[in-house]
Amino acid sequence: MDAKLVIALNEFFYVAKGLVVIIAVVSVLTGLMREYIPQDKLQEKLTKHEKWGSLLGALFGMLTPFCSAAVVPVTMGMASMGASLGTVMSFIISAPLCNFIVLAMVYAAFGLKITVIYFLITFTAAVLAGLFISKSPWRNEIKRGDELEDTKAKGCSNNKTNSCGNTATSASKMRNAMNSAWSLFKRIIPYVLLGAAISGFSAAYLPADMVEKYVGGDSFQSIVVASLIGIPLYLRIEMAIPLLNVLIAKGMGLGAALALIIGGTGASLPEIALVSAVLKRKAVIAFVGIVLTTAIIGGAIFQYVV
Repeated sequence: MDAKLVIALNEFFYVAKGLVVIIAVVSVLTGLMREYIPQDKLQEKLTKHEKWGSLLGALFGMLTPFCSAAVVPVTMGMASMGASLGTVMSFIISAPLCNFIVLAMVYAAFGLKITVIYFLITFTAAVLAGLFISKSPWRNEIKRGDELEDTKAKGCSNNKTNSCGNTATSASKMRNAMNSAWSLFKRIIPYVLLGAAISGFSAAYLPADMVEKYVGGDSFQSIVVASLIGIPLYLRIEMAIPLLNVLIAKGMGLGAALALIIGGTGASLPEIALVSAVLKRKAVIAFVGIVLTTAIIGGAIFQYVV
Protein backbone atom coordinates (compact mmCIF):
# COMPACT_ATOMS: atom_id res chain seq x y z
CA MET A 1 0.00 0.00 0.00
CA ASP A 2 1.18 3.51 -0.80
CA ALA A 3 2.96 5.13 2.17
CA LYS A 4 0.96 8.37 1.94
CA LEU A 5 -2.31 6.44 1.84
CA VAL A 6 -1.29 4.63 5.02
CA ILE A 7 -0.62 7.98 6.69
CA ALA A 8 -4.02 9.25 5.54
CA LEU A 9 -5.87 6.19 6.87
CA ASN A 10 -4.02 6.22 10.18
CA GLU A 11 -4.83 9.90 10.67
CA PHE A 12 -8.49 9.31 9.77
CA PHE A 13 -8.99 6.50 12.29
CA TYR A 14 -7.03 8.28 15.01
CA VAL A 15 -9.08 11.48 14.71
CA ALA A 16 -12.45 9.80 14.15
CA LYS A 17 -12.10 7.45 17.12
CA GLY A 18 -11.73 10.22 19.69
CA LEU A 19 -14.26 12.61 18.20
CA VAL A 20 -17.04 10.02 17.87
CA VAL A 21 -16.84 9.32 21.62
CA ILE A 22 -16.86 13.01 22.49
CA ILE A 23 -19.82 13.76 20.22
CA ALA A 24 -21.76 10.82 21.68
CA VAL A 25 -21.25 12.04 25.25
CA VAL A 26 -22.06 15.66 24.44
CA SER A 27 -25.16 14.62 22.46
CA VAL A 28 -26.55 12.76 25.48
CA LEU A 29 -25.81 15.67 27.81
CA THR A 30 -27.39 18.08 25.33
CA GLY A 31 -30.51 15.93 25.00
CA LEU A 32 -30.93 15.86 28.78
CA MET A 33 -30.33 19.59 29.05
CA ARG A 34 -32.80 20.49 26.33
CA GLU A 35 -35.49 18.23 27.77
CA TYR A 36 -35.21 19.46 31.35
CA ILE A 37 -34.56 23.13 30.48
CA PRO A 38 -37.42 24.06 28.07
CA GLN A 39 -36.23 26.56 25.50
CA ASP A 40 -39.57 28.31 25.10
CA LYS A 41 -39.61 29.25 28.78
CA LEU A 42 -36.06 30.57 28.58
CA GLN A 43 -36.99 32.54 25.49
CA GLU A 44 -39.94 34.12 27.30
CA LYS A 45 -37.78 35.12 30.27
CA LEU A 46 -35.44 37.04 27.96
CA THR A 47 -38.16 39.60 27.27
CA LYS A 48 -38.84 40.16 30.98
CA HIS A 49 -35.29 41.02 32.04
CA GLU A 50 -34.05 43.53 29.48
CA LYS A 51 -31.60 45.01 32.00
CA TRP A 52 -29.63 41.78 31.76
CA GLY A 53 -30.63 41.12 28.17
CA SER A 54 -27.13 40.89 26.69
CA LEU A 55 -25.92 38.48 29.35
CA LEU A 56 -29.07 36.35 29.17
CA GLY A 57 -28.96 36.33 25.37
CA ALA A 58 -25.37 35.07 25.42
CA LEU A 59 -26.21 32.40 28.00
CA PHE A 60 -29.26 31.34 25.99
CA GLY A 61 -27.06 30.99 22.91
CA MET A 62 -25.04 28.32 24.69
CA LEU A 63 -28.21 26.21 25.00
CA THR A 64 -29.27 26.56 21.36
CA PRO A 65 -29.86 23.53 19.11
CA PHE A 66 -26.83 22.84 17.01
CA CYS A 67 -28.16 23.47 13.52
CA SER A 68 -27.65 26.97 12.18
CA ALA A 69 -31.14 26.97 10.64
CA ALA A 70 -32.60 26.79 14.15
CA VAL A 71 -31.23 30.27 14.87
CA VAL A 72 -33.92 31.84 12.67
CA PRO A 73 -37.14 30.57 14.33
CA VAL A 74 -35.67 31.19 17.78
CA THR A 75 -34.61 34.77 16.99
CA MET A 76 -37.95 35.39 15.27
CA GLY A 77 -39.71 34.26 18.42
CA MET A 78 -37.54 36.56 20.51
CA ALA A 79 -38.19 39.49 18.15
CA SER A 80 -41.96 38.88 18.06
CA MET A 81 -42.08 38.89 21.88
CA GLY A 82 -40.28 42.24 21.97
CA ALA A 83 -36.72 41.25 22.90
CA SER A 84 -34.27 44.08 22.27
CA LEU A 85 -31.72 43.99 19.46
CA GLY A 86 -29.00 43.84 22.10
CA THR A 87 -30.41 40.60 23.47
CA VAL A 88 -30.85 39.11 19.99
CA MET A 89 -27.34 40.18 18.91
CA SER A 90 -25.75 38.52 21.95
CA PHE A 91 -27.73 35.37 21.22
CA ILE A 92 -26.83 35.05 17.52
CA ILE A 93 -23.13 35.57 18.27
CA SER A 94 -23.03 33.20 21.22
CA ALA A 95 -25.10 30.44 19.58
CA PRO A 96 -22.61 29.38 16.87
CA LEU A 97 -19.45 30.22 18.85
CA CYS A 98 -20.14 29.16 22.45
CA ASN A 99 -22.49 26.17 22.26
CA PHE A 100 -21.46 22.96 23.96
CA ILE A 101 -20.57 21.14 20.77
CA VAL A 102 -18.06 23.84 19.83
CA LEU A 103 -16.53 23.88 23.31
CA ALA A 104 -16.25 20.10 23.36
CA MET A 105 -14.57 20.05 19.95
CA VAL A 106 -12.10 22.79 20.91
CA TYR A 107 -11.33 20.89 24.11
CA ALA A 108 -10.70 17.68 22.19
CA ALA A 109 -8.29 19.44 19.86
CA PHE A 110 -6.50 21.95 22.06
CA GLY A 111 -7.07 21.01 25.70
CA LEU A 112 -8.66 22.72 28.70
CA LYS A 113 -6.56 25.90 28.83
CA ILE A 114 -7.26 26.89 25.22
CA THR A 115 -10.95 25.99 25.61
CA VAL A 116 -11.37 28.20 28.68
CA ILE A 117 -9.65 31.15 26.99
CA TYR A 118 -11.64 30.58 23.78
CA PHE A 119 -14.88 30.57 25.77
CA LEU A 120 -13.97 33.74 27.67
CA ILE A 121 -13.12 35.56 24.44
CA THR A 122 -16.22 34.56 22.49
CA PHE A 123 -18.69 34.79 25.36
CA THR A 124 -17.38 38.21 26.40
CA ALA A 125 -17.61 39.35 22.77
CA ALA A 126 -21.24 38.21 22.62
CA VAL A 127 -22.18 40.12 25.79
CA LEU A 128 -20.27 43.27 24.78
CA ALA A 129 -21.79 43.14 21.29
CA GLY A 130 -25.29 43.21 22.77
CA LEU A 131 -24.41 46.09 25.08
CA PHE A 132 -22.80 48.02 22.24
CA ILE A 133 -25.65 47.60 19.77
CA SER A 134 -28.26 48.46 22.43
CA LYS A 135 -26.57 51.82 23.01
CA SER A 136 -25.91 52.56 19.35
CA PRO A 137 -28.09 54.44 16.82
CA TRP A 138 -28.77 51.01 15.24
CA ARG A 139 -30.61 49.64 18.27
CA ASN A 140 -33.92 49.52 16.34
CA GLU A 141 -32.49 47.67 13.31
CA ILE A 142 -34.52 44.53 13.99
CA LYS A 143 -37.60 43.36 12.15
CA ARG A 144 -40.93 43.31 13.96
CA GLY A 145 -44.47 42.21 13.11
CA ASP A 146 -45.13 42.00 9.37
CA GLU A 147 -41.45 42.57 8.59
CA LEU A 148 -40.54 39.17 9.97
CA GLU A 149 -40.16 36.54 7.29
CA ASP A 150 -41.96 33.22 7.51
CA THR A 151 -38.75 31.20 7.66
CA LYS A 152 -38.66 27.60 8.81
CA ALA A 153 -35.69 25.64 10.11
CA LYS A 154 -35.36 23.17 7.28
CA GLY A 155 -32.18 21.73 8.69
CA CYS A 156 -33.85 20.30 11.76
CA SER A 157 -35.05 16.81 12.35
CA ASN A 158 -38.61 15.88 11.49
CA ASN A 159 -38.72 13.21 14.17
CA LYS A 160 -41.25 13.25 16.95
CA THR A 161 -38.51 14.63 19.12
CA ASN A 162 -36.21 16.92 17.18
CA SER A 163 -33.13 19.01 17.62
CA CYS A 164 -35.05 22.27 17.46
CA GLY A 165 -36.63 21.69 20.81
CA ASN A 166 -40.07 20.20 19.96
CA THR A 167 -40.73 17.19 22.16
CA ALA A 168 -43.41 14.51 22.08
CA THR A 169 -45.70 15.15 25.02
CA SER A 170 -46.78 11.52 25.31
CA ALA A 171 -43.28 10.16 25.87
CA SER A 172 -41.25 10.26 29.06
CA LYS A 173 -38.68 12.99 29.56
CA MET A 174 -35.82 10.50 29.45
CA ARG A 175 -37.08 8.93 26.22
CA ASN A 176 -37.42 12.39 24.70
CA ALA A 177 -33.92 13.30 25.81
CA MET A 178 -32.40 10.14 24.32
CA ASN A 179 -34.31 10.59 21.07
CA SER A 180 -33.06 14.16 20.88
CA ALA A 181 -29.50 13.00 21.61
CA TRP A 182 -29.66 10.35 18.88
CA SER A 183 -31.08 12.86 16.40
CA LEU A 184 -28.27 15.30 17.20
CA PHE A 185 -25.60 12.60 17.01
CA LYS A 186 -26.83 11.39 13.60
CA ARG A 187 -26.83 14.90 12.20
CA ILE A 188 -23.34 15.77 13.41
CA ILE A 189 -21.42 12.53 12.93
CA PRO A 190 -21.27 12.64 9.10
CA TYR A 191 -19.47 15.99 9.34
CA VAL A 192 -17.10 14.58 11.96
CA LEU A 193 -16.20 11.66 9.69
CA LEU A 194 -15.85 13.97 6.70
CA GLY A 195 -13.59 16.22 8.75
CA ALA A 196 -11.51 13.23 9.80
CA ALA A 197 -11.22 12.17 6.14
CA ILE A 198 -10.14 15.67 5.09
CA SER A 199 -7.67 15.66 7.98
CA GLY A 200 -6.22 12.35 6.81
CA PHE A 201 -5.91 13.52 3.23
CA SER A 202 -4.32 16.81 4.29
CA ALA A 203 -1.85 15.09 6.60
CA ALA A 204 -0.62 12.94 3.73
CA TYR A 205 -0.87 15.17 0.67
CA LEU A 206 -1.07 18.89 1.65
CA PRO A 207 2.31 20.64 1.14
CA ALA A 208 3.57 22.20 4.34
CA ASP A 209 5.15 25.13 2.50
CA MET A 210 1.72 26.19 1.15
CA VAL A 211 0.29 26.38 4.66
CA GLU A 212 3.33 28.26 5.91
CA LYS A 213 3.12 30.76 3.05
CA TYR A 214 -0.48 31.91 3.63
CA VAL A 215 -1.35 31.33 7.29
CA GLY A 216 1.91 30.23 8.84
CA GLY A 217 4.18 31.76 11.41
CA ASP A 218 3.19 34.37 13.95
CA SER A 219 2.43 37.30 11.66
CA PHE A 220 -0.65 39.42 12.33
CA GLN A 221 -1.44 39.24 8.62
CA SER A 222 -1.97 35.48 8.83
CA ILE A 223 -4.58 36.03 11.55
CA VAL A 224 -6.47 38.57 9.45
CA VAL A 225 -6.34 36.31 6.39
CA ALA A 226 -7.61 33.31 8.38
CA SER A 227 -10.48 35.39 9.82
CA LEU A 228 -11.58 36.54 6.38
CA ILE A 229 -11.31 33.23 4.51
CA GLY A 230 -13.51 31.49 7.08
CA ILE A 231 -16.61 33.34 5.79
CA PRO A 232 -16.77 31.94 2.25
CA LEU A 233 -15.38 28.56 3.34
CA TYR A 234 -18.25 27.93 5.80
CA LEU A 235 -16.20 25.59 7.98
CA ARG A 236 -18.50 23.62 10.24
CA ILE A 237 -16.76 23.13 13.57
CA GLU A 238 -17.03 19.33 13.22
CA MET A 239 -15.00 19.50 10.00
CA ALA A 240 -12.70 22.36 10.95
CA ILE A 241 -11.19 20.98 14.14
CA PRO A 242 -9.64 17.81 12.65
CA LEU A 243 -8.31 19.82 9.70
CA LEU A 244 -6.81 22.54 11.87
CA ASN A 245 -4.82 19.99 13.85
CA VAL A 246 -3.10 18.97 10.62
CA LEU A 247 -2.62 22.56 9.44
CA ILE A 248 -1.01 23.50 12.75
CA ALA A 249 1.35 20.56 12.41
CA LYS A 250 2.27 21.84 8.95
CA GLY A 251 3.03 25.36 10.12
CA MET A 252 -0.26 27.21 10.73
CA GLY A 253 -0.09 29.50 13.75
CA LEU A 254 -2.39 28.87 16.72
CA GLY A 255 -3.76 32.41 16.43
CA ALA A 256 -4.67 31.93 12.78
CA ALA A 257 -6.30 28.57 13.58
CA LEU A 258 -8.56 29.99 16.28
CA ALA A 259 -9.32 33.05 14.14
CA LEU A 260 -10.43 30.72 11.36
CA ILE A 261 -12.75 28.89 13.76
CA ILE A 262 -14.35 32.10 15.04
CA GLY A 263 -14.71 33.72 11.61
CA GLY A 264 -15.86 30.58 9.81
CA THR A 265 -18.40 29.36 12.36
CA GLY A 266 -19.60 32.75 13.60
CA ALA A 267 -20.21 34.71 10.40
CA SER A 268 -20.28 32.27 7.51
CA LEU A 269 -22.29 33.16 4.40
CA PRO A 270 -25.18 30.81 5.32
CA GLU A 271 -25.24 32.29 8.83
CA ILE A 272 -25.39 35.84 7.42
CA ALA A 273 -28.23 34.87 5.08
CA LEU A 274 -30.19 33.33 7.94
CA VAL A 275 -29.90 36.22 10.38
CA SER A 276 -30.92 38.60 7.59
CA ALA A 277 -34.42 37.17 8.00
CA VAL A 278 -34.62 38.88 11.40
CA LEU A 279 -32.08 41.72 11.36
CA LYS A 280 -32.17 44.78 9.14
CA ARG A 281 -29.25 45.66 6.89
CA LYS A 282 -27.28 47.84 9.33
CA ALA A 283 -27.62 45.27 12.10
CA VAL A 284 -26.38 42.53 9.74
CA ILE A 285 -23.33 44.67 8.92
CA ALA A 286 -22.73 45.20 12.64
CA PHE A 287 -23.07 41.45 13.24
CA VAL A 288 -20.44 40.58 10.63
CA GLY A 289 -18.11 43.33 11.81
CA ILE A 290 -18.34 42.21 15.43
CA VAL A 291 -17.61 38.55 14.60
CA LEU A 292 -14.64 39.44 12.40
CA THR A 293 -13.27 41.80 15.05
CA THR A 294 -13.65 39.03 17.62
CA ALA A 295 -11.83 36.60 15.33
CA ILE A 296 -8.91 38.98 14.79
CA ILE A 297 -8.59 40.04 18.42
CA GLY A 298 -9.05 36.46 19.63
CA GLY A 299 -6.47 35.19 17.16
CA ALA A 300 -4.00 37.85 18.30
CA ILE A 301 -4.52 36.87 21.94
CA PHE A 302 -3.89 33.21 21.17
CA GLN A 303 -0.86 34.07 19.02
CA TYR A 304 0.91 36.60 21.23
CA VAL A 305 -0.42 36.16 24.77
CA VAL A 306 -1.36 32.53 25.40
